[in-house]
Amino acid sequence: GAPVPLYDGKAKLTYVDFWASWCGPCRESFPWMNEMQAKYGAQGLRIVAVNLDARRDDAQAFLKEVPAKVALAFDPKGGSAQRVGVRAMPSSVVLGPDGRVLMEHAGFRAEDKAELEARIAAALKAAKAP
Repeated sequence: GAPVPLYDGKAKLTYVDFWASWCGPCRESFPWMNEMQAKYGAQGLRIVAVNLDARRDDAQAFLKEVPAKVALAFDPKGGSAQRVGVRAMPSSVVLGPDGRVLMEHAGFRAEDKAELEARIAAALKAAKAP
């Protein structure tokens, strides 16, 4: 498919999630990301889930079981993850309207949800439209 830009210059906030099909916590993060996109998309949140599997078939099999309602990107060589310094799966970064990193988070646990949502909501409130 065509390249998906991580930063498109239109969103007030871009939440970039790096994931892989073998990642257990990723199965929990996808429903949460879908919910956040539905809840905050109209306020300027854009979520991009970047798959790092070497084989796209592995990612597609995962997505059949765990649907994504967010933008998807595939990076089998992992260049984008290296540039951001991903150390765990999943890992996420939040980019402001100017493309600068506002927040980084490694891993995903149920107890992370409320804090992550609060930080996203606060950043959206503080962010000016691009």
